[in-house]
Amino acid sequence: MTSTVYAAPGTAARRNANVAVAVWLLGCAGMVVAMTIIGAITRLTESGLSMVEWRPLIGTIPPLSEAEWLRVFDLYRETPEYRLRNAGMSLDAFKEIFFWEWFHRLWGRLIGLVFALPLAWFWLSGRLSAVTGVPHLKRRLLVLLLLGAAQGVMGWYMVESGLVDRPSVSQYRLAAHLGLALLIYGICLWLGLALLRGGAGRDGAVPAPAAGWWALGALSVAIAWGAFVAGLDAGVGFNTWPLMDGDILPQEAFIAEPPFVAGSAAVPAWSLPLENRVMVQFAHRWIAIAAAGVVLWAAWQAARQDPRPAVRWLAAGLSASVCLQVVLGIVALLAVVPILWAALHQAGAVLVLSLLLWLQFERRRHPETGD
Repeated sequence: MTSTVYAAPGTAARRNANVAVAVWLLGCAGMVVAMTIIGAITRLTESGLSMVEWRPLIGTIPPLSEAEWLRVFDLYRETPEYRLRNAGMSLDAFKEIFFWEWFHRLWGRLIGLVFALPLAWFWLSGRLSAVTGVPHLKRRLLVLLLLGAAQGVMGWYMVESGLVDRPSVSQYRLAAHLGLALLIYGICLWLGLALLRGGAGRDGAVPAPAAGWWALGALSVAIAWGAFVAGLDAGVGFNTWPLMDGDILPQEAFIAEPPFVAGSAAVPAWSLPLENRVMVQFAHRWIAIAAAGVVLWAAWQAARQDPRPAVRWLAAGLSASVCLQVVLGIVALLAVVPILWAALHQAGAVLVLSLLLWLQFERRRHPETGD
């Protein structure tokens, strides 16, 4: 005798709603990844301070006439970056750096539209009410919307720091800008996985092991110090490995005055790991190595404790990606931070973060079934 299993009314509709919302969120996550790469290129080409106006609406349109180009170029020539680094720059050279900052801001606006418009449609059409497995989804999506708006404000707050008395943005604001982007990415990724893989808060689910969260914390610190390196241009200089021009820690790391610190005045000794370019590079090197060790330990723990193929494949991928990320960082350093290798290094950090979050998600197991 054969038996037929009938789906409960509305089951297919709920599943379709889950998939539709998940695809949308994962698409937004992919756009955020692209944004981090565009942001890295913008930073590496020293383009981030070329647009000195924040015009959220009409700023979408680039200059369309020679008179408008001259107007925005005149504004740029009043900035510390032009006076101290780019004096005498031609209009054509300015157009090149302007493009990357304009494209960076345009992509951010596109992310906002791709998130906000489908959110409104899903909400008004009732699709969000049909979604199952993720409690308080509407509330979480509203938080994401607010975080996206905050990211736009944070971007301008970062740019503003380089328009007053220094020819670069604050490394602290740069780290906050990158960190907020990765937070948004991580939430989108987690919610997307939850919708596709059975929910974010199943009854009786065992929380993911602490090893993964320790690894996530260590990775976050390493990424933050990478932002400090980028903000201070600390990767240019001492381009040898593992020693820094023959020293473990050069004497320049203890100098609290320019040209080794970001500002124009001496800084307190306690702030050297955050302000002195040489000390920041040294800290990033070894924090990254330590973080890689913690991530590898978490991956080994996952493969040893959880026999499921998905977990073991993710653990293997995570191990490979973190080793690749270390190699990319060393190559970028030895090559004196070329745009390609530096952008790949930033992309590698996002890859490690993605696999670590995915592994953590998969390790939430039901105590009875192991699913």
